[in-house]
Amino acid sequence: MNSDLCRRLGIDFPLFAFSHCRDVVAAVTNAGGMGVLGAVTLTPDELEAELAWIDDHVNGRPYGVDLIVPTSFESKGADITDAQLIAMIPQVHTDFAKSVLSNAGVSPDGFEDIRADQLMFRENLTEKGAARSLEVAFSHPIALIANALGVPPKQMLDMGRERGVAVAALVGSKDHALRQVAAGVDVLIAVGTEAGGHCGEVSTMVLVPEIVAAMQDMDGQTVPVLAAGGIVTGGQMAGAMAMGAAGAWCGSVWLTTAEAETIPAVKDKMLAAGSRDTVRSSSRTGKPSRQLRSSWTDAWEQADSPAPLPMPLQTLVSEPALRKLDKLANAGDSRAVDLATYWVGQGVGLMNQTMSATAVVQEFKEDFARAFGRLETLIEG
Repeated sequence: MNSDLCRRLGIDFPLFAFSHCRDVVAAVTNAGGMGVLGAVTLTPDELEAELAWIDDHVNGRPYGVDLIVPTSFESKGADITDAQLIAMIPQVHTDFAKSVLSNAGVSPDGFEDIRADQLMFRENLTEKGAARSLEVAFSHPIALIANALGVPPKQMLDMGRERGVAVAALVGSKDHALRQVAAGVDVLIAVGTEAGGHCGEVSTMVLVPEIVAAMQDMDGQTVPVLAAGGIVTGGQMAGAMAMGAAGAWCGSVWLTTAEAETIPAVKDKMLAAGSRDTVRSSSRTGKPSRQLRSSWTDAWEQADSPAPLPMPLQTLVSEPALRKLDKLANAGDSRAVDLATYWVGQGVGLMNQTMSATAVVQEFKEDFARAFGRLETLIEG
């Protein structure tokens, strides 16, 4: 594609695939887009292993890494132990999470043991923890590194400049975008409320042109904007680029691919879901994120549910239960299947069949071309 961003990053098609699955990352990169590995839950050793595997499977083609280093979260800057952090969680929240399981006939046994495995998430949120991940990431030939919440830490920006790696950041408003550009970010990812995972309140259709216009108003700034949120087809991607986006950043569409990390039971629920079968809630991480609606998410929306805690405390409440549900749902427990959920955007209503990640990229390209052809015909007419 005749694109400054494609030339800068060495890709053929400006489709960016955020995924926790290395197979998806490699497949999209090899198909001409850019796979971006979500690394927030990985230890430095695990990240090293994942990136080494990707290196061996992309033949030198460019790929990226995504981290979460939020601007603010509970206990940021405090030198506290894991035990002290867990002690900050009100018992009412733990009891409520366990009660949701129990009321559905699922035993809450093992909750605390699973919670201990989630503490790496808290460590990775800190600049100290992120620094270890950054050292690993920049020891590999990545072409892009993204921060998913807030302004990237200075170390990320500095390392990106020193090593010629583009630094991207996700934004949900014009104000966020302006702060990111002032900090020195190279690529903006405008995430509409339709997106899976963490998202704001503004729709993609409004947010993308607003941020594109804001970038055009800045003297000497040429920061490309990627559109994100509900985009699962090439036609949508073409529409976003017609509004000035430099490409599309997609996460949900890969969740129903053959390679995806999504457990089969949840994948089946996504394939059957409509665009109204998601909910934007803070009950999973403490910050608003969109996920597949289930009995678990419904319980947290009831009037008698406790208010979500700040990140990462809410994660330490929700993830132990959700990990247990995944395991049971995978084994065929229908009660767990009913409760099980995962992050996904409103585009899930268009995700109706399982394909390989490579096939999804090809479908994006063909649908993009069809959309461009329709517009070209209108202009010619």
